[in-house]
Amino acid sequence: MIIEVITDSVNDSIIAEQAGANRIELITGVHEGGLTPSYGLIEGVCKAVSIPVNVMIRPHSRSFRYSNEEINMMALDIKVCKDLGATGVVFGVLTEDNHINENALKYLIDASNGLDITFHRAFDEVENQFDALKIIQKYPEISRILTSGGEDKAIQAIEQLHQLTLQSGNVEILAGSGLNPTNLSILLDKVKVKEIHFGTGVRYQNSFMQAIDPDKIKEIIHIATTYGL
Repeated sequence: MIIEVITDSVNDSIIAEQAGANRIELITGVHEGGLTPSYGLIEGVCKAVSIPVNVMIRPHSRSFRYSNEEINMMALDIKVCKDLGATGVVFGVLTEDNHINENALKYLIDASNGLDITFHRAFDEVENQFDALKIIQKYPEISRILTSGGEDKAIQAIEQLHQLTLQSGNVEILAGSGLNPTNLSILLDKVKVKEIHFGTGVRYQNSFMQAIDPDKIKEIIHIATTYGL
């Protein structure tokens, strides 16, 4: 199983790697759902760890709808991420009526040439997740979809996540939001995902204001092992 951990500092990233995390989602603005980190932070983390670093590309937290100027800015951020050593990028773009903005998506995919791509939780705001999945499947450059199954917490959408994994085809479903060592088994009993995303669930006091707890990551790895993942 791939265990992805949200980090927003060099120290977080080092702790996550040492504890056994497989991949980092690097962000800033944790309380806004994640925004594009500074270039200095991106470079610092990429130099400090050897596991993949996927960088959030999100210029603001108001929505997942962006102007042409903002899309151009996102493309420039993607280029810089590549230059600074990032493995991948994380983004999502929607239309005013909450469908995937394919024109913007194609543009950002082109800008991401050579980088791993995650379509992020904009997917949880689309009108119909299965229709959106079919659109994303048209783009083999997109490796995975980060989703909570359309609910606030992944554990509230077990059946939806199960159905998404059954229909995901060439796209991995990266389950995330609210998962922790206590409830992970409930998800894995039903949903056969190969990648799981953790934020507060691997931190002391379950808070982004606290450091990463390496024991929680180790416990997650142990749970995944019991499922043969």
